[in-house]
Amino acid sequence: MNFNFKKGSNIPTQIRVLLLGAATVVSVEATAQQGAKTTFIDKVNMDLGVKPGDDFYSYASGTWLKNNPVPAKETRWGSFNVLRDFNINAVKTILTETAQLKNAAPGSLEKRVGDFYAAGMDSVTIDKLGYSPIKADLQKAASVKNVKEVLDQAATMRTSGIAAPLFGFYVGQDRKNPNNMVPQLSQGGTTLPDRDYYLKNDARSTKIQQAYKNYITQLFTLTGVSQAAAQKNAETIFNLEKKMAEAQMSRVEMRDPYKTYNKFAIADFTKTTPTLDWKGLLTKMKVTGQDTVLVNSSKFFTDLNSLLTSTPVADWKTYLQWNVLKSAAPHLSTPFVNANFAYTQALTGQKIQTPRWQRMSSQTDGTIGELLGQLYVKKHFKPEAKARMEELISNLVKAYEIRIKNLDWMSPVTKEKALAKLHAFTPKIAYPNKWKNYEGLEIKRNTYFQNVRNAGVWAYNDMVSQLGKPVDRTKWGMTAPTVNAYYNPVMNEIVFPAGILQFPFFDPNADDAVNYGGIGAVIGHEISHGFDDSGSQYDKDGTLRNWWTPEDLTRFKEKATALQKQFDAYTVLDTIHVNGKLTLGENIGDLGGLNAAYEAFKMTKQGKSNEKIEGFTPDQRFFLAWAQVWRGNILPESAAQQIITDPHSPGEYRTIGAPVNMDAWYQAFDVKPGDKLYKKPADRIKIW
Repeated sequence: MNFNFKKGSNIPTQIRVLLLGAATVVSVEATAQQGAKTTFIDKVNMDLGVKPGDDFYSYASGTWLKNNPVPAKETRWGSFNVLRDFNINAVKTILTETAQLKNAAPGSLEKRVGDFYAAGMDSVTIDKLGYSPIKADLQKAASVKNVKEVLDQAATMRTSGIAAPLFGFYVGQDRKNPNNMVPQLSQGGTTLPDRDYYLKNDARSTKIQQAYKNYITQLFTLTGVSQAAAQKNAETIFNLEKKMAEAQMSRVEMRDPYKTYNKFAIADFTKTTPTLDWKGLLTKMKVTGQDTVLVNSSKFFTDLNSLLTSTPVADWKTYLQWNVLKSAAPHLSTPFVNANFAYTQALTGQKIQTPRWQRMSSQTDGTIGELLGQLYVKKHFKPEAKARMEELISNLVKAYEIRIKNLDWMSPVTKEKALAKLHAFTPKIAYPNKWKNYEGLEIKRNTYFQNVRNAGVWAYNDMVSQLGKPVDRTKWGMTAPTVNAYYNPVMNEIVFPAGILQFPFFDPNADDAVNYGGIGAVIGHEISHGFDDSGSQYDKDGTLRNWWTPEDLTRFKEKATALQKQFDAYTVLDTIHVNGKLTLGENIGDLGGLNAAYEAFKMTKQGKSNEKIEGFTPDQRFFLAWAQVWRGNILPESAAQQIITDPHSPGEYRTIGAPVNMDAWYQAFDVKPGDKLYKKPADRIKIW
């Protein structure tokens, strides 16, 4: 499952998340308290005039979709957003109360969280400062005289929490030796959400390119640069970033864990990129005592090496200044924030800016989320929800075991390895057993920008400090209040933050059909990521190592290709289709997850009965619970961006993509030949 990663997220690229686009904070308690009054499958939201076999999405949610257009401050509106919008107010209450505390002890959770939020809400002070917090950074970027100084300044910017120009860098587990933490380099250097935005020249792409150039121009003019010079800067930056985009691999290529695993001795890597002295550069980036580095795209770095020598230093000055500006803009005075939003509007179609309190709530969670998380859990999370989740996870593992044993396309030897991996899964529920305390991070009540900058430095130092130490298996990649879940292949773990443990996913007062069709399918989805086209390449220890027989792997790929083609056929906007290759892992996650959840549901008392609730059979309620999770409206601009950047299919197709391959769905809704969604039994894709 996956949403949009927040600033400060610890999630490495290989982690598979439930949802992209709406990770946020929520209140478990609020919905749980409402449980007794909740109609969990409400006909008011459905369009009963539609045949489920023709359009299950509209049948399950048609009236809700008509009555819930996208609000002006949003880019999409669905079950996740409703959950977020309702519950973020609970977090606002925590933050407002802590900010108003007069006697909070220095260094306490309440004092640090309250001061961070209060500083972010102090727009008067922030506006008075204008762009003065970054004047010195801009001057340093403008002072570089040669390529070596360009690289030195880029390294300094990274370690100082200013920006991360030229390429990506992080410290993470070695995929072929997951007990080791290693420095890792990745392609980067660009600003637009994907390389395709630079490389395509259709009307939609060129409109966004122009909006991006306008954004660059506006930010430079806000620092006193003339309009003509700012426009020239915009062309320089766009053309430079376009060359870096041309050097990047596509998102589909980046899904291959072998293609992105390139291990070099640091001295040998420098030979391929002689302008980039990696020993010296990594030392400036506080990486010492390391002799190897992992690189996700060797070509990107050889092309970057050529670009560094062929591009005038004056252009690199402009590029470095741009990196200072774009990173700082959301945290500066109102003109900078408004310019940033205008650019966001062009990308997403959002009508009005998200309220400041909401942006600062998300910023607090994304920056010091494990401090806020402690306050959140103390006030809103109920221990019984964790106990129920443990039971559900146990049942889903049992169901998955049954399904693996019954697979007709997999040999016994591979089944044995698959079962070993399944039983090695580590579940994490609700919140960390060991909270991060951000020791040494200075937070002051009247210095918002400096607080953000300090947090960037702290996070960077915390990351590089992991080198040479044992892997911390207690660490979380999401904060407790997040509405999301993830699978991490090198940890072989499934993780469910407290934020997602509420309706429509989970409610202690709901019947099993609703909970298994909701959170049960989420659990199954994350387990299935361990067996999707990418996750299946890691063994039970989290090592990138083949455990398949050649014949079984061929059969698996054939089934995966069939699912890819199913999603390729779905149309989103005019000529835009779902990218079946990009979304394959998530689609396998949905198909495997929903099948496993159904298997587990059929073990329950309700699952074995035919007793109707609110007019629906247990099986109908199971599939309707799944459908209502994915209902939602989305702006056209955001839908177009999602297809390029998001490895998840649109909600409409997540709703139907798995059920149309499940015999139980056909039986539940009497779907017959001639119905638009009907697939012949022989054509129904069964993987896990």
